[in-house]
This record gives sequence, C-alpha cells and structure tokens, in this order.
Amino acid sequence: MSDLRKIIIDDQEVEVDPALTLIQACEQAGVEVPRFCYHERLSIAGNCRMCLVEVVGGPPKPAASCAMQVKDLRPGPEGQPPVVKTKSPMVKKAREGVMEFLLINHPLDCPICDQGGECDLQDQAMAYGVDFSRYREAKRATDDLDLGPLVETHMTRCISCTRCVRFTTEVAGISQMGQTGRGEDAEITSYLNETLNSNLQGNIIDLCPVGALVSRPYSFTARPWELSKTETIDVMDALGSNIRVDTKGREVMRILPRNHDGVNEEWISDKTRFVWDGLRRQRLDRPYVRVDGKLKPATWPEALAATVSAVKGAKSLAALVGDLAPVEAVYALKQLIEGQGGVVECRTDRAKLPADNRSAYVGNVAVEEIDAAKEIVLIGTNPAVEAPVLNARIRKAWLHGASVTLVGAAADLTYEHTHAGTGRSALADLKVGEDAIVIVGQGALNEADGAAVLAAAQALSGRMLVLHTAASRVGALDVGAVNERGLDALDDADVIFNLGADEVEIGEGPFVIYQGSHGDRGAMRADVILPGAAYTEENGLFVNTEGRPQLALRAGFAPGEAKENWAILRALSAELGATLPFDSLAQLRKALIAEVPHLARIDEVPENTWTPLPAASLGEATFRLPIRDFYLTNPIARASEVMAELSKMAADRAAAPMAAE
Repeated sequence: MSDLRKIIIDDQEVEVDPALTLIQACEQAGVEVPRFCYHERLSIAGNCRMCLVEVVGGPPKPAASCAMQVKDLRPGPEGQPPVVKTKSPMVKKAREGVMEFLLINHPLDCPICDQGGECDLQDQAMAYGVDFSRYREAKRATDDLDLGPLVETHMTRCISCTRCVRFTTEVAGISQMGQTGRGEDAEITSYLNETLNSNLQGNIIDLCPVGALVSRPYSFTARPWELSKTETIDVMDALGSNIRVDTKGREVMRILPRNHDGVNEEWISDKTRFVWDGLRRQRLDRPYVRVDGKLKPATWPEALAATVSAVKGAKSLAALVGDLAPVEAVYALKQLIEGQGGVVECRTDRAKLPADNRSAYVGNVAVEEIDAAKEIVLIGTNPAVEAPVLNARIRKAWLHGASVTLVGAAADLTYEHTHAGTGRSALADLKVGEDAIVIVGQGALNEADGAAVLAAAQALSGRMLVLHTAASRVGALDVGAVNERGLDALDDADVIFNLGADEVEIGEGPFVIYQGSHGDRGAMRADVILPGAAYTEENGLFVNTEGRPQLALRAGFAPGEAKENWAILRALSAELGATLPFDSLAQLRKALIAEVPHLARIDEVPENTWTPLPAASLGEATFRLPIRDFYLTNPIARASEVMAELSKMAADRAAAPMAAE
C-alpha cells in the first residue's frame, strides 16, 4: 500500500490514506478529537471550530481538523513525516476558548433539558471547558420553530452547528431548513415557517449535539439512565433497519437507530422511530371466543379447544401469514397447518413471487451496492414511501452521479429522475446498461401479469433487487409458506388460520382463527382470538428485502395473557394431537436451519444463483403503488396516535391548493 502516507499524531506514527481529513486520521489512530458540526455522513461545514489541532510546521495557529486533509500537510525539514498534536497547550487553550464562546448564549437549562445525560455539549464542556465565564452580558434568546408533531425545538440552545440543515438538504432531500442572518443575528430557521415534510425528519433529533431539537412524543417521559436498552430489528418496512428499543418497566419509551453500514447506515424512518405508542394501545391481552355473534373473553384452554374443534372439523383448511411475523412463527404455522392437510400463503397482496427461485423473489444485489451504482431503474415502486432509508441511499448514489429512471406512477422521489412512463409498454421499450441496478416494487408484481413483469425486469440487466413492503415476506418465502393457488385458496376454505394478516378482507362464511397482537381488522373478523406478542416482545428472525437474516431480540414482555407466537402454535399442536417436534425456541431454530441452512448466517447476504424466469407477455395495465398511506400500513401503526396525526397532516397537505391554482 505505497499510496498511504505516514504522519505522527501525538508521538504515534500511523499510515493513513492521504485523502482522509485529520479528524478521520486521528480516529484511525485512536485519538479522540471533540466535534460538534462534523459528521461522517454529512458534508463538511467547518463552523464549530471545536476540532482544532496543532499542525507542527504549519501556520502558527490551530487548524480545523475536519477541514484539512492529510495530503495538505507539509513534511519536516529533512522529509520527516508531518506532526499533528491534539493535546498541546495551544490546542488546550483554543478548545477552552471555543467552548467559552459556545456557552456565551447557551442557557443553563441542563436540569430541565430533555437532552440531559446524552448531550454532546455537556460532555465536552466537562472534558474541554473551563469552570468560569468572563461574560456578564445578558444571554440572547430566540423564538422556537414549529417543525411539526415529531421534532420539538428549543432554539435558544442552538449552537449553529448546521447538522440539521445539512441532513435535511443532503440526505432527506428537502429544502425547508436553513440559516439566516450573520454574527449574533444568525439563526437556524425554516422556510416561511413551514413544518418539515419528510419521512426521515426524526433523524435530526439524533444529530443535534445540544437540546435544540428533541423528540416531541418522548420528551420528559424518561431520563436515559432509567431505560433498558435492547438492540433489535425494525419491522415497519422490509429494509430491516437496525434499531435500539429503550424500555422503562414494561413500556417502550423510544426507538433509536443503530449504525449498520450495510443496511440503514445510521438513519431510520419516522414510522420506525415514532410508532412505539401504538405498542401500548388496542392490544389483545387475553383470548376471545365468538359466542352468539359476539366476542367474549375466554381462558387459554377454552380458546385452544374452540380452535381444535374448528381445525379438526375443517373440510378445507388455509392459513395466512401477516406482514410482521418472525420466521420461527411462520415455520411453526406451516408445519402445523400442512400437518393437518391445509395450505399456507404469505403473499397476501397477491404478488407473483416464485418461492422456488430466490434470485427472482429477492434478487442478487445487496443494499450497500446501490451506493456505487451508475444507473438505477425503479419499476412500479416509490421507495420514498416503501423504504425511506433505502431511498436516501438511492439519493446518495444520485448525488454521486447515478442516473435514475422510474417506470410507474409519478412520484416525488427527492431526487431528479427520468420518468419513462406509467404502464407495461414503457417497461417493454426500456433499454438500460448491463450494469444497471433494477429495483422492482410490489406494485409491479401484484397484478395478474406480475410474473411477466418480474421476468421482464430480470431480462433488463443481470442485477436486480426486489423491494418488499412486508418485513416477514422474504423469510416466509424462504421456508416455503406458499401454495400453488396463492390467495385463491381462501375461496373454498371453511376454516382460516390468520397469523396477523390484517390487510386481507375475509368474506362471510369461513371460521376464522386470528393470532396477533392488536385489535385490528383481522381480530374484528375472527371467531377465536389468540393473543400474540408484538415485534418488541419476542426473539425472532427476520430476513430483509436483500435476503439478509437478522436477529430481533425481545425488549419487553407481552401484556396480560398474550404469549410468544411460536409457543402458541406449539401448544395448539399438542392439543390437536400432532405435537410439533420442538419444546424451545432453540430447538425450533435447529429444525428450521436444518431445512433452510442460510438462515444460520446471521447478518450475511447469501449469494443467490441467478435464474431468469421464462419470458411471458405483459398486460396492458399501468403500475399502481402498493402503499396508499405510509403512516398506516400495519396494525401497530394504526393504533398509534402519532401516526394518525401524521397521516391526517399528509392528507391535508395533498389536498391543499398550490399557489398557481
């Protein structure tokens, strides 16, 4: 690696890439440099001056380490490696001076500030500040902004690091935040006092290094040291974002992102972040059985007995897999129902996905590969709604020069793109480069000619990613939870076992057993309700849209008499006299992995053998989008007050007349 350069940081010689900034070189050398405005995923602003270091042989003043690259350093007189000092008296004095300036106008809110305990300013003032101030003038105060129901603002605390402005402009792709004024009059503000209109806006809460931007739903409900923190996986969309669920007692208090470069970087969508209030409302916490047309509370033995008599008396038995079910529950359901002569179906939106061809229902492109793409083709999808964090990744590729082509309904994707048309003819006429990444949405696959669309997408280029909308779908397809007739199998079923599928209309006639966590559409139609755990209340495997198995861990316990989903199915199998061959989750996983070996490779993307589907004739229809309302796609979201408010705001915004009208 001859292109590396030697530099000496605090008497330690390191070899680094010359394109790195000094702050990155220091990080590689294990030397901590304080910062407020610098963030590795945003452009460099260089305006907080907290990251000052001394460059020996450079100008006789400290240099901002975030804005100077290693290749800008001059070697010593005899060609010795350049020397950088981060602990010299000059640096100490400079940092103390910067901290003193930052605190001139910063209010003494720490005891009543919601950021307390997680505040970068507080931590760095302890480490790099002084214990006195030379300023006696009155502190400046500014008006708070109204950014909407998610982000609460206390702008007097703002230190003008501009992280929120850079995030909304660069990553989220909206231009509603900016900085006006100069000197003492400089302030962060929103354009014409608009509220933020983005599915990623909650990330500015994490980015803010002070308490200027805090979470409105979470504020003043808990302090960070009171919370139990669990690292798990999100199920609000099929990207499988890595999250941390913070609980206080049995209640989920907030959800934060975890860094995973291969999946969600360090962003999450607003639905992922704020849906937690839906976990405590409209919960099914005890079994119910329908008696004389009305659902009545029952004991577990009564509910299981009613289920057993229905299943044993069934002439035709079918089971549905909902969007939020972990792989273990799907596997247990498949073993149970097929053991009783029934059929299982996970493609509840009628998507024409072939369960025996992983390269057709997942694709062969990892999410991370989008970053380096030169050409991206979107077919029948609006990723800004179906997977906002993935959309930010496509935007990043676009910023680096990628061209984006959309076939399907016109949509605001937050980046410039070529709209090739809305129907099948536009897909048939499309010509793309052989290195193009084709992203196929569920809206393209859930019509009658979905298989032909999928075959046409595969024929476009050898690189394809299927963008799913349901977190459970890929895992369910991996274990083969499908049947030849698809959803049509429900038509002649007289008993239907519904595992949390609330987006399917089940007509009058069949006896319905519903197993799920919320009193939503599926529970209303049920004749027996078996209360299950939500995604934060049980350990489970989820396979994301690129085919990566990930482990979700339990953050709390299900309310009342609700049980883990696999355990309910195991208990039911014993009552049916067809006991499933596992007594614990570990035994279930052993059986599951014996059948589907790649599920053992946690956090790896298995390589799928590219198997093109046979070409078929396309229909005449236009592509429709699979999601009508981003905020209300599943029972947990529909139980959330925050999601209901956001949904109403989005509807009002869509109905408002434009100025030109």
